[in-house]
Amino acid sequence: MDLQPSDFDRMIFFEHARKASEDTYAKNPTDIDNLTRWAGALLELSQFQSVEECKYMIQDAISKLEEVLKINPKKHDALWCLGNAHTSNAFLTPDAEEAKVHFDVAAEYFKKAVAEEPGNELYQKSLEVSAKAPKLHVQMNKPGFGQQMMGTAGGPSTSSSTKAAKKKKNNDVIYDVFGWVILAAGLVAWLGFGKSHVPPPPQL
Repeated sequence: MDLQPSDFDRMIFFEHARKASEDTYAKNPTDIDNLTRWAGALLELSQFQSVEECKYMIQDAISKLEEVLKINPKKHDALWCLGNAHTSNAFLTPDAEEAKVHFDVAAEYFKKAVAEEPGNELYQKSLEVSAKAPKLHVQMNKPGFGQQMMGTAGGPSTSSSTKAAKKKKNNDVIYDVFGWVILAAGLVAWLGFGKSHVPPPPQL
């Protein structure tokens, strides 16, 4: 996989955070903040993996977040992370019906996170966007979606107004896709890795 320097730095940072969380877990397996950070690091690292490895890491994150909820079922950031994990699973599932099961589970976790912390705008936005996710999934799995993302225009017989409407629709889809990615990326900031006392990664 070809990585941009910034992506490589992120991967190194989250791999270091994952390892630090693993070490902390060995000393204190009931530290729910550590478990949540560990799951967050796994979700971030999953973005750099093959599809199969990505699914495995997401499942690993889900199991850690479920451990958190066994100890404290009201931990809102863990509920929110579970919503993100199930959403990621859904987008990795080509079958629309199977994906919808994941989307429904994700929406339930987002609702619970909002219920625990109603003033949190990130949780509210996640819940709003999750309602659009199944439709977006269907669009993404339609033949030719890749060409839409590249902004291919219609044939010569297409009128300019139809082209404009198609371009607007494609832009809306692209906006939703990137909106979701950006939203999920907020995971890092929200989990507060800066406060987790993770030592800086070694200089390469």
